[in-house]
Amino acid sequence: MSIIEEKCKKKGVRLTEQRRVIAKIMSESKLTFGSKDHPDVDELHKRVTLVDKKISIATVYRTLKLFEESGIIERHDFKEGKSRYEPSTDEHHDHLIDVNTGEIIEFVDKDIEELQIKIAKKLGYNLVDHKLELYGSKKKK
Repeated sequence: MSIIEEKCKKKGVRLTEQRRVIAKIMSESKLTFGSKDHPDVDELHKRVTLVDKKISIATVYRTLKLFEESGIIERHDFKEGKSRYEPSTDEHHDHLIDVNTGEIIEFVDKDIEELQIKIAKKLGYNLVDHKLELYGSKKKK
């Protein structure tokens, strides 16, 4: 059973056969393509139709919406006009997006995490959540 299928079971989300295929492909995306993979709906649809040609793009949209509303996956809007998705995780990470290639790099930086907490405290807040997206281009050598 895939990671997303397990999360669906825990949260009581019913899995039809088509949802099961979408869950499996979405779960495998990180394993197959690495942490850089955050497929959009079109890319995910292309991948699932390799397994089941009958899955429509509308089914992919509806399934992703259901998974997102259930906290099973996360949606990101990386300033490119289309949403990208990844399985939800308890382990926090941030994203660096290459504006030239669209490559998405996940990272964790202890100093940034500490600084965000420090800033929140300085302003009189306890930090409960955050999301950091950095946009850049590789330096020319």
